[in-house]
Amino acid sequence: MKKTSFSRRQFLKGAGALIVGFNLFPRTPNLFGQTTAATADLDPQALDSWIAVNQDGTVTVFTSKVELGTGIETAVAQIAAEELEVSWQRVKVVMGDTALTVDQSATGGSRTIERAGPQIRQAAAAARKELLRLAAEKLGAGPENLKVNDGVVSVQGDPKKTISYAQLIGGRRFNLKIRAEGAGAELKLAQDVKPKNAKEYHTVGKPVPRFDLPPKLTGEAIYIHDVRIPGMLHGRVVRPPVINTEPVSIDSDSVRGIAGVTMVVREGKFVGVVAKTEWAAIKAAEALKVTWAAPATKLPANAEAVYAYLKTKPMRSQKAVDKGNLENGFRQPNKSYERSYRWPFQLHGMLGPSCAVADVKRDKATLWCGTQGPFRTRKNIATLLQLPEPSVRVIYYEGSGSYGRLATDDGVEDAALLSRAVGAPVRVQWMRRDEHGWEPKGPAQVDAIKAAVDGDGKLIAWDFLDLSLPRTEADGTPMLASLQLGIKPSTPDGSNGSQSAGEIYAIDNQKIFANLINWRFTEPIPLRTSQLRAPGDIARCFATESLLDEIAADFKQDPVDFRLGYLTKDKRGTDCLKAATLKANWQKRPSPSAASAGRIASGRGVALTRRAGTYVAAVAAVEVDKSSGQISVKRVVCSHDCGLIINPDGLKNQIEGNIVQGISRALYEEVAFDGHGVTSLDWLSYPIIRFADVPEIDIVLIDRPDVAPLGAGEPSTIPLGAAVANAVFDATGARLYEGPFTPKRVLEALKTTSRI
Repeated sequence: MKKTSFSRRQFLKGAGALIVGFNLFPRTPNLFGQTTAATADLDPQALDSWIAVNQDGTVTVFTSKVELGTGIETAVAQIAAEELEVSWQRVKVVMGDTALTVDQSATGGSRTIERAGPQIRQAAAAARKELLRLAAEKLGAGPENLKVNDGVVSVQGDPKKTISYAQLIGGRRFNLKIRAEGAGAELKLAQDVKPKNAKEYHTVGKPVPRFDLPPKLTGEAIYIHDVRIPGMLHGRVVRPPVINTEPVSIDSDSVRGIAGVTMVVREGKFVGVVAKTEWAAIKAAEALKVTWAAPATKLPANAEAVYAYLKTKPMRSQKAVDKGNLENGFRQPNKSYERSYRWPFQLHGMLGPSCAVADVKRDKATLWCGTQGPFRTRKNIATLLQLPEPSVRVIYYEGSGSYGRLATDDGVEDAALLSRAVGAPVRVQWMRRDEHGWEPKGPAQVDAIKAAVDGDGKLIAWDFLDLSLPRTEADGTPMLASLQLGIKPSTPDGSNGSQSAGEIYAIDNQKIFANLINWRFTEPIPLRTSQLRAPGDIARCFATESLLDEIAADFKQDPVDFRLGYLTKDKRGTDCLKAATLKANWQKRPSPSAASAGRIASGRGVALTRRAGTYVAAVAAVEVDKSSGQISVKRVVCSHDCGLIINPDGLKNQIEGNIVQGISRALYEEVAFDGHGVTSLDWLSYPIIRFADVPEIDIVLIDRPDVAPLGAGEPSTIPLGAAVANAVFDATGARLYEGPFTPKRVLEALKTTSRI
């Protein structure tokens, strides 16, 4: 077989992109298994679809998962390096290219390491087994008598007899079939191959430096916003009042005086402009005169209208827990509680707005974007353009953040439609007002809890009802441009989750339902909804942990001891809670603090959660200015148990980011809107946390090699709001029942220290 090698320049030229910049690990094509031909997808049973040994002895791993700033590129490399017995420095990872990878489902839900990690591990284990078989033939020894050190195989007892992976197969195909069962996230690979025992790990569990950080720190990283294609034009979309509005007339003469304008595009209800420069496209989109038909339905007038709607409209139930007998539990309690908590629409708030480049030709399309699900985006684009899926190639480049936003990658559809219309590559970058106004929001929620306590101060009944808007942007839901062309959803509205509602605590009589409202504002899409980091869990944890804290205070119990009483059979939950409070130097006493006199009050609060098997406890120390209502979070201690830790340094980085975002969502973030659409269209009207407000952060990692690695992308953001609210109560005696905890809401709460 003829050996072939490509330089990075040649590869980028072949992909059609001209990108100025440097990447620590440049994109590398799989010369041995992958193909860019529009014929069929890669075979998951082919080992060459997953692993390649290059001529220089480096190893390339291929995954459809993408790096969102969470460090999974490095973690995937560590997993493969561990099984192959090579240095992590010799492993490169190709991510998110539909022509070069097998579909492993979208990156999200904190499931990459949990689901894709075992897939890569088993593929690497199968590759190592085959390499040892080949080495045994060359060295004249049984595979059981061989050992590997950084890709060099030697015979035990005869160290002079060696052969490297590169000598065995470098630059050539494995041509080996492995077992593959299932598909996407449920794909099981090479289950007949035994991987290494976790006790033998020497790369997994070590703080390997993240691959993606050096170029980001030097400014050399290539983001989707940096991608440039030869002959590329620039596009902007002209937005209607609401997505189902028809353009009655378009005055193309209104942009004739703008130099560089190439085309005004209308297809169905979709309207956009294409120009030779980005500035010309911006000016043309602003100047184009479009008369829109009146919207068929109106948006809710404000947040109060949404909360009222949630409490009164029909719903469909999603049962999480239903055990014991609530009627008996509530029959003769010593004391009962009935509380309601509210959480607003919130933005993903990507610092860099949506961006994509499309090159659509008659029979194929190539797209560069920051999507979390390359194969899902490929399917959407194929439907939009009426092309076979293999004729559409999606190439991932990292955006500026996501948190679930780019599970619905609208910009790439905009670029595809404009490229098809003009017959040339088109780059579309949204404006800030587009991003804030039209991105799908984290849904608003109302959480209602009824609880009963017996004469001994024991919780005997827990009735939790989460009333939430569904995710209108679920799997199978068309993006904005598709909706404007009349493409209908193929799946119902998606769930907003049901975890962090008290299920972690052992209460004899317990019912937890997460109910989804039949959202009648689905069509006027400025309030479209989707998954936002840890969907629904922050609100449910805020409600759960606030009421538990209130009950503990009523019975003069220490908040930590009270929780531990309901974790007696949950060692991981107990260990996690104790680890955080030990690090925080928690002093046992009831809340609120007796020492809260004066203008500035100090307090501490605790919260515990579990998401998809990962446990997190947080302790927040706050100061509250009782004259202004301003909360200042001074310190956060977070303990984290996600099973086997792959990279402790990367994990800490992820937790720190989660904590910062969790505080931002708890204190500042709320979408403002009226009957005409979103009004918080910039960073002044939608503030986020500033560097000066980031607290001191301490992290306690709990490594459990006996537990399979679990997700860390979302859990540690969940308990922050609850911990801060409980700390405010400890400092002031005031209970907060609605997020975010703005100075105005704090002052209102201070007027009365209880709503009981």
